[in-house]
Amino acid sequence: MSNTITPQLVSLDEPLGTDKQAVIRALAERVVAQGRATDAAQLYADAWAREEKDETGLPGGIAIPHAKSASVTEPSLAFARLSPGVAFGADDGPADLVFLIAAPDTAAEAHLAVLSKLARSLMDDDFTAALRAATTTDEAVAVVRGAIGEGDAVPTASAPAAAADPAPAATVPADAGERTRIVAVTACATGIAHTFMAADALTAAGKKSGVDLVVEPQGSSGYQALPADVIAAADAVIFAVDVDVREPQRFAGKPVVRTSVKRGIDSPDKLIAEAVAAAKDPKAERVSGTAQAATSAAATESVGARIKRWLLTGVSYMIPFVAGGGLLIALGFLLGGYEVTANAATVIIQNSLWDLPTEDITSPLGPLGQYLGSVAFMIGATSMGFLVPVLAGFIAFAIADRPGIAPGFVAGAVAVLMNAGFIGGLIGGVLAGFIAWWLGRLPAPRWLRGLMPVVIIPLIGSIVASGLMILFLGRPIAQLMVGLTDWLNSLTGASIIGLGVILGLMMCFDLGGPVNKVAYTFATTGLAAASTSDIYGTPFLIMAAVMAAGMVPPLAMALASTVMARGLFNPVERENGKAAWLLGAAFISEGAIPFAAVDPLRVIPASMVGGAVTGALSMAFGVSSLAPHGGIFVFFAINPFWGFVVSIVAGVVVSALVVVALKKWVHKKGAAEEASLTPAGVPVAA
Repeated sequence: MSNTITPQLVSLDEPLGTDKQAVIRALAERVVAQGRATDAAQLYADAWAREEKDETGLPGGIAIPHAKSASVTEPSLAFARLSPGVAFGADDGPADLVFLIAAPDTAAEAHLAVLSKLARSLMDDDFTAALRAATTTDEAVAVVRGAIGEGDAVPTASAPAAAADPAPAATVPADAGERTRIVAVTACATGIAHTFMAADALTAAGKKSGVDLVVEPQGSSGYQALPADVIAAADAVIFAVDVDVREPQRFAGKPVVRTSVKRGIDSPDKLIAEAVAAAKDPKAERVSGTAQAATSAAATESVGARIKRWLLTGVSYMIPFVAGGGLLIALGFLLGGYEVTANAATVIIQNSLWDLPTEDITSPLGPLGQYLGSVAFMIGATSMGFLVPVLAGFIAFAIADRPGIAPGFVAGAVAVLMNAGFIGGLIGGVLAGFIAWWLGRLPAPRWLRGLMPVVIIPLIGSIVASGLMILFLGRPIAQLMVGLTDWLNSLTGASIIGLGVILGLMMCFDLGGPVNKVAYTFATTGLAAASTSDIYGTPFLIMAAVMAAGMVPPLAMALASTVMARGLFNPVERENGKAAWLLGAAFISEGAIPFAAVDPLRVIPASMVGGAVTGALSMAFGVSSLAPHGGIFVFFAINPFWGFVVSIVAGVVVSALVVVALKKWVHKKGAAEEASLTPAGVPVAA
């Protein structure tokens, strides 16, 4: 970002007003006068709205009012040295160094990058001393440009980087002796400025007070978690945050001081004193949980468990796009007929509610139905188009936190471009996540760290991950997808019925868990890639079988507990059974979880038997579904609907009979096993 600040944006010792409203307004007018914004009143209003949320005065006579505004055309930094100073809300008195950061409302990266670099410099006494000593506007501009990376750094007695780094690779000092050991977490809403300013202030105060203190800044670039041995050795924890602490269970059992991130900047000495006192107070507040549980949870997660967590994160964010988009596509077919796909894009561009289409009408509802069907279909198709990028983006997010999102989305979009499908999205998301994770752990200078999450990591991560997809991986994966599609389309007779059995077993194995999600993702990604020109193609058959089988467990438990064998179920289960009727009808497999949680060894096998029956019958009847969710409530998207209903009824009856038989004639081995499988406080059916 060039020329963020110019001499014309600097005011040295000029009277701008006696209160902060006047100062902010004067600086906003200066930005407009230089052609960097169009409306001084709007820029002032946006900056003042931000000021009212949280005053921007900082210790040491500094203030940093800032705003993103639609009136700003070029990211700008206006600076005023005031004499006398003006109060901006800092506890130690008025501010004589005031920076107004103005950025376009669409330029979040520029706003945060400038703010973060400036914020770090403001914690350095030599930087502020140089500004107070500047005799010309050019000299002040040179000092600021050097600090924010737009020019040569101005030499000072100690560089900003001299502030102690939070050092995520910290270890317990061998010479710690009897010194109090404190760990701290800092985090603010934007994750850039106040996060690192508080980290620097706490680190410096810890050195001054002789406390062994290590800080974990949880910024917008993610965070480097403190080593487990450092946390374990800590006597107390400081949470100086305005947002939730990420993975707070790591600190379970430790005495804790909770406060705002701004207090970490304003009063670091007091916070450290409070933490030292908390470490010695057996009645002090502690982070919930136990240290043993926190340590074991972090230590026992296997590689396979991590991979599963990453993939399921992507799937969980993807499903709303699939469900919403798929239902809209189905609604488009209902309103516009199955031929609506031929000209839907043309209709929504060239027509409107006041100018309905008159040609190529395929809707049974006439021109209005054609238009509304086209609108629904195109919105749904657009939503489904996000499926692979969202999957990849949030897999990368699970691996690398926020810096992984942009490279992941780009890699997913490239996978779509290369026709690599959801397998390409999975691979691209993992690649992007690991690349972003690695980049985020490089030892970047403090002045560059603010740019890492908003420029460096997205740029390099996208180039490397997407480059690998284009140059090496995209075509082989695309060929694999073609082969998989051809194989699925070639399935007939016993083979397609066998696939239905397998999918039915998977849908009922863990009732919304990982295996269930694998089967559902397989169906929905196939549905998204399928051609609507053949609504009886294999992807639509798979979708119908998956949805039908997923409805079996809750409906079967409802039938068994409220109709067939009420006496075998306790009152709580019978009440859950009433709700399971509706949940099952809407294809919410989790409706059976209350039954499986109490009696998994009888409920889950019974559900799987019924699911296999339903999956096989659905395939045998050639049932297809254009909707990825909704159960019987999307009857208009299922054909033949009678086959769908018969398949479900057969599976539900079989599953209900099996669970009743198991409850009557197969008993658990003993009370110990019963207790281990039953949540506390839940009655058990014998």
